[in-house]
Amino acid sequence: MAEEKVKKGKKEKIPRQPMPEQNPEVRAKNFEEVPTGQNAEAIILEAKRCMECKKPACVEGCPVEIDIPGFIKLVKEAQFTEAITKIWEKSTLPAVCGRVCPQEMQCEGRCIVGKKGDPVAIGNIERFVADYERKFKKASLPKKAASTGKKVAVVGSGPSGLTVAGDLILKGHEVTVFEAFHKPGGVLVYGIPEFRLPKEIVFSEVAGLEKMGAKVECNAVIGRTVSIDELFEEGYDAAYLGVGAGLPRFLGVEGENLIGIYSANEYLTRSNLMKAYLFPEFDTPVIRGKKVITLGAGNVAMDSARTALRLGAEKSLIVYRRSMEEVPARGAEVHHAEEEGVEFHFLTAPTKFIGDDKGRLTRMEGLKMELGEPDESGRRRPIPIKDSEFELECDLAIIAVGAGPNPLLTQATEGLELNRWGYVVADEKTGKTTKKGVWAGGDIVTGSATVILAMGAGREAANSIHDYLTWGW
Repeated sequence: MAEEKVKKGKKEKIPRQPMPEQNPEVRAKNFEEVPTGQNAEAIILEAKRCMECKKPACVEGCPVEIDIPGFIKLVKEAQFTEAITKIWEKSTLPAVCGRVCPQEMQCEGRCIVGKKGDPVAIGNIERFVADYERKFKKASLPKKAASTGKKVAVVGSGPSGLTVAGDLILKGHEVTVFEAFHKPGGVLVYGIPEFRLPKEIVFSEVAGLEKMGAKVECNAVIGRTVSIDELFEEGYDAAYLGVGAGLPRFLGVEGENLIGIYSANEYLTRSNLMKAYLFPEFDTPVIRGKKVITLGAGNVAMDSARTALRLGAEKSLIVYRRSMEEVPARGAEVHHAEEEGVEFHFLTAPTKFIGDDKGRLTRMEGLKMELGEPDESGRRRPIPIKDSEFELECDLAIIAVGAGPNPLLTQATEGLELNRWGYVVADEKTGKTTKKGVWAGGDIVTGSATVILAMGAGREAANSIHDYLTWGW
């Protein structure tokens, strides 16, 4: 095993251990996971970079407050089973978080080691430990409190809802998770591609919750098949709304209804959850464009543009009205997209989609932009440059400019206050809504955010729900 070296009387610092990845030219043509994983030797070496701070800032940066130094210390000693048990004290989704959480802005962003070099690769270590447990199944499930006899309905099986379910099961409550789709996982399965988060990993995490006692009911559209009030009538004592923000947003430009234009929600759902990429084994229709344009530059846009390559696109373009400095996607996702051949057109805004006589998309008209003063988002506002119109050929366009709250549940629930954008109004610290016995968290409250922030909201809500079931409103 490689160890720290002594050079001229001083310890030589251990460099951050690189994550092996598929070759970009190969992976751009398959849906297998991009990072191939590290071995135990590399992970132990990475863990040794941790300074075990007395006041760990990394924990402060974690929305679910995982004992990061605690589990990393166990990894240093090759106690991987004990390490996953330590993580489970705070998180039921370590294999997911180790892959898709923006560690660079959270735990790793606070790492002291990162002040003078690369931070400890906390996400990679968490991923390894979770994968080790999934492979060898040595750890015992967390102990549950005695049954309280209370029943909780969790609506939505995304990261927020799964966190609430896991926490409340451990506190002794009976929990049923209701999912509208035919598979559990929410945005983890319909929104994030296989090459970034394999579905088997999500289903394995859900299976762990079921082993702990949670019930999962799919094909249950709460707000249509049954209302929140009817759930209370059926004997549920509390309800948590974690339905996400799955309502597509469009640009409102001319020609947006042409054949060949998708919302990113639909495009990714068809490919991810409905497995259109496995045609003809799964006969799910999806247009496979040769010249594909994706509008937007968040993680969803990167996922869409990279999916288009894997579905046979000869050219996949990201069109964004700001510059690279304002791109909201994770740096790793942008880097992977560039490696795979995605082209970036910055300071460009679409003004019109143009089609042929059969109503099929053939071109996009764009306008060059320049950046002005920062707007309410803190990013510099794009300003059109007069007489700078131009056209780009395309036969597929994907609109990835964000999503809004799906109104199916919220509009069918009396007594639930919504803000002017249609999101649920809930207490920031507890998740309590204006309707008695109902909590909400994640994207349906905040708008589109990260997996770990949704989990953090779920953690706070679960604590509040437990207090309510124990002591009253």
